[in-house]
Amino acid sequence: MSHDHPHDHHHHHHHAASQRRLILALVLTAGYAVVEAGGGLWSGSLALLSDAGHMVTDAAALGLALFAQLIARRPASARNSYGYARAEILGALVNSLFMLAMVGWIAFEAIGRLVHPQPVNGVGVMGIAAIGLAINMLCAWILAGDSHNMNSRAALMHVLGDLLGSVAAIVAGLVIWLTGWAPIDPILSLLVVLLILRSTWALVLQSSHMLMEGVPAHLDLAAIGKALAGQSGVESVHDLHIWHLGSQRIALSAHLVIDDAQHWPRLLASTQSLLAKDFGIDHVTLQPAWSLHAPKGKVIPLAAILGGSTHDHAHGAHDHGHGHGHQHDGHGHSH
Repeated sequence: MSHDHPHDHHHHHHHAASQRRLILALVLTAGYAVVEAGGGLWSGSLALLSDAGHMVTDAAALGLALFAQLIARRPASARNSYGYARAEILGALVNSLFMLAMVGWIAFEAIGRLVHPQPVNGVGVMGIAAIGLAINMLCAWILAGDSHNMNSRAALMHVLGDLLGSVAAIVAGLVIWLTGWAPIDPILSLLVVLLILRSTWALVLQSSHMLMEGVPAHLDLAAIGKALAGQSGVESVHDLHIWHLGSQRIALSAHLVIDDAQHWPRLLASTQSLLAKDFGIDHVTLQPAWSLHAPKGKVIPLAAILGGSTHDHAHGAHDHGHGHGHQHDGHGHSH
């Protein structure tokens, strides 16, 4: 099983760095959310209150991302044979749904404010939002270093949405201070809502696609099928499935019809190396089968050809050994 150790070590190091980033961003965000909420109530600004509401959901998002990451690191068990890697995807989905709820609330409030404008302290809004903007930029910079992790990317979406909220609040404060035109506050809040909606919806679609065991977006099922069928000794490929184990890891299973059972060990090794090198797929389960041509006019029971092991044939043992070379072909073990 030595094959997996460098991979695990790399992942452990990566997770630790990722966790530190999330904790730092969480402390900064939660701390300032309280300040901004107070400022929003004091100044009467919806842009500022919606930004504070954002920061509260950001803090919740970062907390959830952190929790999901801790769960995802738990090893595989008898109850969860794949481990908990999908906790990160689940975290990203829940985060995005939270964000959609937040967006709905801000939109509802903004429309109410357009109908009944309320006085706003422009200078106070600008000052508080400017500090919020600086904190959001710092958090975005911290999280951007981990953007290939889907869970951290969900948290980053929150922070970027928040950053836009701070910019909107600054502009609203400036306009109100210079012109006294109060409707700018809810109008800019609605604009921010539309911008956030787009990125959040994309994340909802992506995480739900992963949970539905869809083919990873960057891989082409037909192209991989063609590459497998193109291996010398492979006659055809069927029951090909490719899915996400976690946000980083991809699994594949397929049945290969081969021309000669004796070619299987060589074929297995070359196929695994092809999938790892060209497509980045390292959790591979392949089941071989071969065409059996019975002599004309005489039926030979399948069990007889396979050495009498109908039980083995029926169960077609799959290789779940990450390609460590202990594959059972499920056809009477005729290597």
